[in-house]
Amino acid sequence: MFTIYPARRILTMNPARPEATHVAVRDGHVLGAGTLDELAVWGPHRIDRTFADLVLMPGLVEGHSHISEGVFWQSVYCGFFDRMDPDGKVWPGLASIDAVIARLAAADAALADPAAPLAGWSLDPIYFGDRRVGRAELDRVSATRPIGIMHASGHILSVNTRTLELAGLLRPGLNHPGVPLGADGLPTGELKGPEAMMPAGRHCGFDREKQAGDERGLRQFARLCVRRGVTTATDLANLLPDDAVDMMLRVTGEPGFPARIVSFRRNYGLSMPDLIERARALRDRSSDRLRLGGVKLFADGSIQGFSARLRWPGYLGGQPNGLWYITPEHLTEAYERALAAGILVHTHTNGDEATDLALDCLEAALRRQPGPDHRFTLQHCQLGDPAQFRRMKALGLCVNLFPNHHFYWGDQHYRTTLGPERAERMNACASALAAGVPMAMHSDAPVTPLGPLFTAWCAVNRRTASGRVLGAAERIGVADALRAITLGAAYTLKLDGEIGQIACGKRADFAVLEDDPTAITPERLKDVRIWGTVQDGRPFPAAAI
Repeated sequence: MFTIYPARRILTMNPARPEATHVAVRDGHVLGAGTLDELAVWGPHRIDRTFADLVLMPGLVEGHSHISEGVFWQSVYCGFFDRMDPDGKVWPGLASIDAVIARLAAADAALADPAAPLAGWSLDPIYFGDRRVGRAELDRVSATRPIGIMHASGHILSVNTRTLELAGLLRPGLNHPGVPLGADGLPTGELKGPEAMMPAGRHCGFDREKQAGDERGLRQFARLCVRRGVTTATDLANLLPDDAVDMMLRVTGEPGFPARIVSFRRNYGLSMPDLIERARALRDRSSDRLRLGGVKLFADGSIQGFSARLRWPGYLGGQPNGLWYITPEHLTEAYERALAAGILVHTHTNGDEATDLALDCLEAALRRQPGPDHRFTLQHCQLGDPAQFRRMKALGLCVNLFPNHHFYWGDQHYRTTLGPERAERMNACASALAAGVPMAMHSDAPVTPLGPLFTAWCAVNRRTASGRVLGAAERIGVADALRAITLGAAYTLKLDGEIGQIACGKRADFAVLEDDPTAITPERLKDVRIWGTVQDGRPFPAAAI
């Protein structure tokens, strides 16, 4: 016995049969998509009309996100834009530093333990002109309780005096590019890059190893996935200690867990040989709903945080170039060892100089260690130009672009970080497709909110928060955008044989929509209402999650 679901419309992403009226599901897989008569030939079945008035498409695939999107909601939201939490509550954005301090002060007053850390997240001073947020500002909340706020980019942590003291950083004579100093010779409280952030983060609520094992955060993240139509989501930079992996396997293996998580081990705290060996060991522990064995490398930082590496002429305001997170020698070694071991590698490159580094290192590695169908992927790659995309194609690389930046930081890139010309060609989806580079798109949640249909809207319309169209020539069509958030993202994860389409043999993963994204105007794509998901044949209505 199997089940046949009629729907108002089924968008399959299968070019051999792009639309259907019914889909048949057996044992968590798609038996077929077509008409009722075509599917009934498989034998005894039942009809389930749950989706008869709804639209089905392949479950959305978030190719670059982090389960910290669920973890961080246990801290204080300090972002500029309104944002919905896992319960569906919308938290108002904060339009000034004073408003950020006031929300933190209210949270401080509610804590009974005077030594307990206070953590906030999604701060972005670029919205506040030239003002920064460091220990002087956070000491207004408390100079005795450790306080830290993670910036929206995830590449900068602002901390107060107490946190610097606990981390052993409140002293003169520090000489590190990630630890800016004030006029008094002491750290300002802005810490940039993992080397500077992680020693302080463990004292103010941002211990990455503890967060990796946050069971509640994982469950909250999965709830957000259902609300956004996502059935497979990456956790693209996790330390993955053994106890966290044990927890993730247990939780994702529960009958009611609604998503597939693809978790990559980040390059922190291990040598390159040990990193690849760890990835190999993790791969052997994979389950259906927890896929392990990939590696995430970081080449540079954040454009809006002025820590990305840019080619000439650099930042518009003449700011110093950004930070290197890895040496060319280590990056080449990581690529070569991963190719030999068959390990999938995704590399963070925001600036175009960082993208050049990744291309040069992979080219050198491939000369010594060929890797057919390696599918190494450049993540963000925001300033990729046509020449770089052509090199990517030649080297077998994929790209996962970040069009959400147009909305959230497009105006700032236009006026403050890059200037008009480079801002207009950021996240060049049309150029990537023209060059034949396999392409996905992402939210990088919690950097921006999880929501692939919003990401698709950004790529199709390229509108900033002020309404400016930023680079009309790089807009893509709705069909290409929908493919990028389904089969395109699945391809970069080497899961395109399982997900990304509604076709015979694929997993029964569906995004269940109340509106048809192909029947509305492109300007309304972000407003498509989501009923919920079907994951491995199990329905999950958002209203009940």
